[in-house]
Amino acid sequence: MIRGTTARGGLAGGSLCAVLLLAACGGGGGNGTPTGFLPIGTPASGNVGGGGSTAPTVNQGKSGPKALVVEVDGLTHAALSDAIAQKRAPALQSLRLAPAWTGGANGTLSEQRLTNAPGWATLLTGTWVQRHGVRWDTADQRIDAKLAPSIFAMAKQKPGADYKTASVTANALYPWLLGNEPGSVDTAVDCTGSDSCVTERTAQRIDAGDDLVVAQYGAPGAVATTGVSGASGAAYQQAVTDTSAAIGQLLAHIAQRTANDAKEDWLVILTTGHGLDAFGAATGVQSIDNKTIFIASNKALASLPGTGAAAPADTTLLQLAAATDIAPTVLRHLGVSPAAADYRFNGQALQAATSLRGLSAKTGADKGSIELSWTLTGATTALVQVLRDGKPVATLPAASTTYTDPIVAASSGIYTYQYTVVAGEASVALTAQIAYVKPLPPEPSATLAPTLLNGLVNYYPLDALPGIDAKNASTLGPWAADANGGTVVDDGFKAPYKAKALRVDSTLKNASGKAGYRLLQSTDVTTAPAVTAFTIGFWLRTDNTCSQGVSNGGTVIGNKNYTTGKNAGLAIGLFDSCEIRFNVGTGDERADSNGYSLSAGQWAYVAMVIDKAALTMKGYVMDPVRGIQANGSAITSALVGKLGGLGAGMGLNEDGTGLYYQRESTSPRGAMDFNEFAIWNRALTSDELASIFKSGQPLSTLNPP
Repeated sequence: MIRGTTARGGLAGGSLCAVLLLAACGGGGGNGTPTGFLPIGTPASGNVGGGGSTAPTVNQGKSGPKALVVEVDGLTHAALSDAIAQKRAPALQSLRLAPAWTGGANGTLSEQRLTNAPGWATLLTGTWVQRHGVRWDTADQRIDAKLAPSIFAMAKQKPGADYKTASVTANALYPWLLGNEPGSVDTAVDCTGSDSCVTERTAQRIDAGDDLVVAQYGAPGAVATTGVSGASGAAYQQAVTDTSAAIGQLLAHIAQRTANDAKEDWLVILTTGHGLDAFGAATGVQSIDNKTIFIASNKALASLPGTGAAAPADTTLLQLAAATDIAPTVLRHLGVSPAAADYRFNGQALQAATSLRGLSAKTGADKGSIELSWTLTGATTALVQVLRDGKPVATLPAASTTYTDPIVAASSGIYTYQYTVVAGEASVALTAQIAYVKPLPPEPSATLAPTLLNGLVNYYPLDALPGIDAKNASTLGPWAADANGGTVVDDGFKAPYKAKALRVDSTLKNASGKAGYRLLQSTDVTTAPAVTAFTIGFWLRTDNTCSQGVSNGGTVIGNKNYTTGKNAGLAIGLFDSCEIRFNVGTGDERADSNGYSLSAGQWAYVAMVIDKAALTMKGYVMDPVRGIQANGSAITSALVGKLGGLGAGMGLNEDGTGLYYQRESTSPRGAMDFNEFAIWNRALTSDELASIFKSGQPLSTLNPP
């Protein structure tokens, strides 16, 4: 790899970078611009975009379809909309601008960090992280060229097209991502921080007749993250204005080519890799601000909704186009449309008359099937086809939006499948995973362990309100009578598995902010001297986006003030990326067991096992997609002595004060669903807990007294 350090050293008189596997032309900072980025108006060498030369009247290269994709790090939908509305981006006035989203679906296999490199990988491949494999902004990351070939490689597969491809980037990390795909990019230019270099070299590739050109600018992102005012100050607005003007130069070169040759048909896509938070930072977490991007096009695209509209501030954003739609859209324009059996994009071509959105997968209640669902708008008269691993498994009536796929496997375990749903012109692929439990004849662990009756001190089926302890040894109800956020809801399963569950909604609060439910034991297992170990276990389901996990996270259960894990008591928390954490504290010290993953919107069994005598804390999260996760941590005698927390009871979707969300105002309130809440005065074994998860049967089938 050849990489330059400055744009000027070795580029006298505006000469071209050498066309190698990677050509280098970088730049430094100056004139108040963040280090590493030259001002757009400052030439890297010679003319920027050839502005001083006579426009050619004969095009180089061949005619036909061509595409320019421009990605601008740090350019938000709101900032671009404002710049266009305020006439600060006159060259982009004609583009059709629409809000869109990125980052995959929170709490699923597709979820990815909302930072630069994963976003660039998604742009180039039309896939989320479970296929492209880029998780971090580090130089060791590479796109998995086998699972997720880039648009450059895909374009070159079109027989007889002989497409010429080019990549021009300011971010020095981006060229490394294609390290597993040599030869797919004919001209790769690493501008090492110079946006003016990007303009010049991209214009040269357009003039040279390249058929697919992908360019990337970095100044707005650099200003947002290093500037005093973030993405709200004058410096950021100026960077947006300058970058828009630079893109305008590229559009002028395209306009000249189409004026020379009316048969030359350009698709232009403008986008960004991820959003920014309120402070202009790229934190990587799954907040709506971070997930909000945009897609702007020079062409009308039938399946690009929201053109000209403001970006939604809630999860309705996910009903719009996604970053994964860009690659198949570009390839369709170039005449490259993979057959259904080979379709691997997690998005659809936006030219399609049918819009296929929200494709998702859940494990069925029988743990032996995968339930697919999606939405359809636009033209919905065609039959719907479902493929698994490239082979058709079902043809459904027109306008169908669900399918349950029965899985047959040799034994229980975790299995991964690639699904593709085809409706008319629209196709979308999805990777699904199941913690499969082999049906009849049942495994010994697929029925409830009879020993689960031993030491069971509290048991709430939670299929009706008020919740009644079958052991008559505790009470369960709202923290405040005037803030009863408890309702009974369907568990979402189909017959014969359908049942009820308790939903605790912390958005229902009283004037003091108190919310959630509280369980009060007659004999508290956390403090009773005769109880040397205990287990707390329950089924848990978040909402479909794990929305309560962002910021400071949500409290699943807790008998402590959970503002800090150091405070005395125990808690189970929900955090970003649908992570479950187990915690105990004394006020001075703490112990934690972290890193357990939930699948958003699906039932998982969660258990906390504390052995006071052995000084251990074990956590279990048994998830229908990710399987059984178990880990633990050593605890001290001091921690054991403070397990009782505040002594006021255990909160559900709240902590031991009932005021967690009131104090932690940036942690979203929301609904959590609970079922089969039980407490034992002993340490359950992993096999006993696994029998609850694998069987899916209520403890009541053991007829507890």
